[in-house]
Amino acid sequence: MPRAEHCVGLAKGPGDKPHQFTFISPDHADELPVGEYIYYSLGRGSDILQVVCRIEARVEARNYPDALLAHPEVSPIDMAALLGYSEPDNELFVITAGVLGHYDRSVGDFVNPRRLPRVGHPIYRAPAELLQAVLNRKKMDEPGGAHIGSLLSRPPDEVPIVLDAARFTSTHMAIIAGTGSGKSYLAAVIVEELLRPTNRASVLIIDPHGEYDSLAELSNLDQFQAPASDDMIEYRAAAKVLSPDKVKVAYRSLELDDLRYLLGRDLTAKQSYALGMAYRAAMRATRDKWTLTDLKNELANWAHRAANAPDEAGGGAADVDSNAQQTAAALSWRLDNVLGRSESRIFDDHLDLALSDLFAPGQCTVLQLSQVAEREQQVVVATILRRLYKARLATEQRLAAPGQPNYLPYPAFVILEEAHNFAPASADLVTSDQLKRILSEGRKFGVGVCLISQRPGRLDPDVLSQCMTQVLLRITNEVDQARVAQSVESVGRSLMDELPGLSKGQAIVAGMAVNTPVLVRVRSRFTRHQAQDPDAPARWRAHFDARQERRRQRDEALPGRRPPPTTEELEAQIFGPEEDE
Repeated sequence: MPRAEHCVGLAKGPGDKPHQFTFISPDHADELPVGEYIYYSLGRGSDILQVVCRIEARVEARNYPDALLAHPEVSPIDMAALLGYSEPDNELFVITAGVLGHYDRSVGDFVNPRRLPRVGHPIYRAPAELLQAVLNRKKMDEPGGAHIGSLLSRPPDEVPIVLDAARFTSTHMAIIAGTGSGKSYLAAVIVEELLRPTNRASVLIIDPHGEYDSLAELSNLDQFQAPASDDMIEYRAAAKVLSPDKVKVAYRSLELDDLRYLLGRDLTAKQSYALGMAYRAAMRATRDKWTLTDLKNELANWAHRAANAPDEAGGGAADVDSNAQQTAAALSWRLDNVLGRSESRIFDDHLDLALSDLFAPGQCTVLQLSQVAEREQQVVVATILRRLYKARLATEQRLAAPGQPNYLPYPAFVILEEAHNFAPASADLVTSDQLKRILSEGRKFGVGVCLISQRPGRLDPDVLSQCMTQVLLRITNEVDQARVAQSVESVGRSLMDELPGLSKGQAIVAGMAVNTPVLVRVRSRFTRHQAQDPDAPARWRAHFDARQERRRQRDEALPGRRPPPTTEELEAQIFGPEEDE
C-alpha cells in the first residue's frame, strides 16, 4: 500500500480527453512539473493496482491577488501576512494527468484500466522503485540493457533509464536533434553501452566528420573489460578507426547503378547504354571479379562490334561506328577520371573492406569519410550496406559457409551520421534503396540501423517512419518539428511541445526500446568527447601571438639589424633634442 505521506493531491474530475483527469495540489515542494509521474490505486486487498500517469499540464487554481504582485520591491509573502493570507494554503494548482495504465509483466506493457480516479481520490507521486520497474524494459547491468541516463524530472541517477538493446538494434533507431544539441554525444553513449561486457555488440559507425575517434579509448577502460567466468571467456572490447586512406572499395563491389551515379547525371542515354553493355560483359568474362581495365576493354569491344552490327550500339544509323567509338572513348576517359584518378583513391582493382574486418562481436569500427567527396561517400555506404544485407541473408539461409567472404554468422548494427545526406526526401540516391530495404527487411536477418540527423525535414519520411525507437533532442526549426510529428507516432503532443525547451544533453526517448516515452538526462561518457565547437577567439589570439613571436625572433636573428626605436628616440627625431633650461 502507498504510504500516506506520498499523497500530493486529490482527484477533481475527468479531463478534456478520455484518458485524462485533473487533480488539485498545492505542490509546496515543487515536485510536480510537466512530465513527472504520479499514480492512483484501484482495487482492494491483495488485488490493488497502481495506475501510473504522466503529468501533461498544470495551471494555477489560486494564487496571490494581483495587487500583492504589483510592487517588486515588497515581498508578496510579507504583504499576504499583513492582509491575513495564510502562506502555505495560498497557492493551488489544477494538474492534468494522462493515464498510462498499470504495468502487466505478463504482456510486458501498460494496460489501461479504463477507470479514472473518483473525485477526492488520493493521488501519489510515483516512487523511484516503481518507475525503474515500469519505465524500463531492462534493469541496470542486465544483459541486453543500455543505460543512457536518468529520468529528467528526478534528481540525477535517481531513476536510471535503460533501453532494450535487442529492440532498437533489430527494429532500428533514429536520433534527431538540432545543431549542438548533443546527438553525437548520445550516439557515443549508446555505442559504449553496446560494447559493455553485458552486450559485446558488433557496431559500425559511418563518420563523415571525424567525430568518433575517441571511441578508440574504450579498449583500455575497465568498463569494457570482464574476466573469464564459468560461462563466458575473458572480454576486452575492441575499437578500430579506419582513416580515409584505408577506406577501399573493389570495383567488383560496384553495381551498374553505382557506376552511373558516380559518373554523374549528365551521362547521355547512349553512354548509359554502352556502360550497361560493357558492365554485363565484364561481369560474365571475369565471373563478377572485374577490374577497371576489364570494363574499359569491354567498352572497346562494344565499339568494335558496333561497326559490324549497328544494333549492338543501340541504333541503326549509318554513322554508328564513329559514334560508338566516340562514346566508348568518352566513357573510358570519364571512368579513368572518376574512378582511376579520384583524389581519395578509394576504388581499387583488388583491395576491399572485408566484412569480417568491419564487423565482429565486441568490436566498434569507425569508418571515417571526412576527406571523401559526398558522391563517393554515398557509393561507399551503399556498397557496404548491400554487402552486409546479402551476407546476412546468405548466412541465415545457409547459402554461405565459414571462410567465404559473404559469411557473417552474427547480427550487425550500423550507425549512420548525417543520414539526410544518404536518404534525402528530395532525391533518390544509391543509398536510399539500400536503406529502405534494410529498414523494411533487415530485422529478419539481424541487420539494424541507427540514423542520426540534424535536419529531419530533409530526411526521407519513409525512412524515418520505419525507425521504431526514436530519440529526440532539442529541435527549434518548425519544419523539422512538423516532420518529426508526422513520422514519429509514439511521442504524444505534450512531449512534442517540450522539444524547443530541451537543454543540451536532454532528450525524449520513445518507441520499442522503452515501455513509454520518457524525458531523459543523458549520462556522462566514459570516453572523451571530441565533437566540441571550436573557441574561435581563443584560437585567433593564440595564432596572432605565435605569429608575432616568430616575427620577433626572425628580426633579432638578422645580422646588423637595429632594434626598433623607442618612443623617446622617435620624439627626438621629430622635434629635435631637448634644450637645457
